[in-house]
Amino acid sequence: MSGEAVKVVVRCRPMNQREKDLKSDNIVKIDSQKNTAQLICPDEPDQPPKSFTFDGAYGMDSNTETVYSDVGFPLVESVCEGYNGTVFAYGQTGCGKSFTMQGNAAQKGMIPRAFEHIFEAVSTDTSKKYLIRASYLEIYNENVRDLLGKDNKTNLDLHEHPEKGVYVNSLSWHECKQVADCDKLMDKGNKNRSVGATLMNADSSRSHSIFTINVEMCEQDNEGEEHYRAGKLNLVDLAGSERQSKTGATGDRLKEATKINLSLSALGNVISALVDGKSKHVPYRDSKLTRLLQDSLGGNTKTLMIAALSPAADNYEETLSTLRYANRAKNIKNKPKINEDPKDAMLRELQEEIKILKLQLAGQAPIQAISIAKQKPIYLSLHLIKLRLPKNGLKKEQRPKTTIYFR
Repeated sequence: MSGEAVKVVVRCRPMNQREKDLKSDNIVKIDSQKNTAQLICPDEPDQPPKSFTFDGAYGMDSNTETVYSDVGFPLVESVCEGYNGTVFAYGQTGCGKSFTMQGNAAQKGMIPRAFEHIFEAVSTDTSKKYLIRASYLEIYNENVRDLLGKDNKTNLDLHEHPEKGVYVNSLSWHECKQVADCDKLMDKGNKNRSVGATLMNADSSRSHSIFTINVEMCEQDNEGEEHYRAGKLNLVDLAGSERQSKTGATGDRLKEATKINLSLSALGNVISALVDGKSKHVPYRDSKLTRLLQDSLGGNTKTLMIAALSPAADNYEETLSTLRYANRAKNIKNKPKINEDPKDAMLRELQEEIKILKLQLAGQAPIQAISIAKQKPIYLSLHLIKLRLPKNGLKKEQRPKTTIYFR
């Protein structure tokens, strides 16, 4: 299967106070050099540990700066070039997902680092004009809510467009001119997020959240023509999978946990369908989460998954489940491409075809070439392409209307 694989890394947090009080053994061994995570079964300590290999593995002494530098930086850099990117953290409740994604006063998370990265890239690139906008939503009990809207309790509908795909109707977008603007939006949204205490986590996220940054850019060429590109970055903080027996959830907490587990199960089913390839049907519609992540799993996006682990023997089953989940996700193939003005894509395709055919005429390329856009054999003569592409490019009246869709 062609395409770009979803990148998957694992990160194991230190023992928390609850696990120390239980005198729980450490059953996770991380080898950052080999990018492996080994899991020892507490009931069979003499048996060989289960071993998994990923694109990166980070132990208890790791810091988010290193994680971002290794795997976050290249993805966000691509967004600044016009690609779509998604970063999401997965794992049981209390495993450090929000710490990795959002961080704290002592250690900035992936999200604030991405803010800084984007605005640093924009400030140093004087060749383009930029427009940066952000939105922040949560999925709570299978309802989508705008965390930055005037009424953050209103449930929003998902719509689907043939070009821009699945989107949230009436979601508010906010222009950002500096890092502080993004930070303010994040702080405002976090105050509106649904959180609650469980036995496993005093500040457990009771919803999935997606902070999205759209980076639109315009560059003018030597002839005064404007060329547009658009990147989109989804920063996803998933609620944790959990067992009622461990969290002590009752009432509203139990209802929330049920919805959380159902949506995470739907996410697992989507991953399985994409990896197995046995069925043409991928069940994206089984939850709001999977619909919103549809393009991030098998679509036009560069995707990074961070699997958060507990080292404690008390969480063996949950940790094994997370590792298996992550191990399957790394086999998903996406098809990322630059989001740009259709006229620029068409011009570049024709120019590539001219280049290939010139090489053919010079005997430096095989007769059968591959069209960049269609990925099908082409047998176009150089004369025909020149007829399609005027010497000075397409005139304004010949060019398609500029439309950039974020997907």
